[in-house]
Amino acid sequence: QVQVAESGGGLVQAGGSLKLSCAASGNILSIKSMGWYRQAPGKQREMVAVITTGSSADYADSVKGRFTISRDNAKNAACLQMNSLKPEDTAVYYCNVRAGLMWVNYWGKGTLVNVSS
Repeated sequence: QVQVAESGGGLVQAGGSLKLSCAASGNILSIKSMGWYRQAPGKQREMVAVITTGSSADYADSVKGRFTISRDNAKNAACLQMNSLKPEDTAVYYCNVRAGLMWVNYWGKGTLVNVSS
């Protein structure tokens, strides 16, 4: 079984910064990618940033230049540095881990990021 845990959410003013952390543990055969998704009230979950084992990163257009994803393969961990936060970044942020030959999805429970104007 695989456990995924996020931390680092909170309340911040517009223009501020937050750093989210994610750690995966348990019976992890081989992590293919780690990423962050978010879901705002009344909206669908969307990809924010994803990074592969080879450190190739992909970002949503709305966060390019403001967010940076990084990964520590040895610790099965990833971080999302969020700068210049906007009220529209307010959402529950979920860590996603894809692992194994079938790229199985594992999700954390989410952490709330609330950006006030």
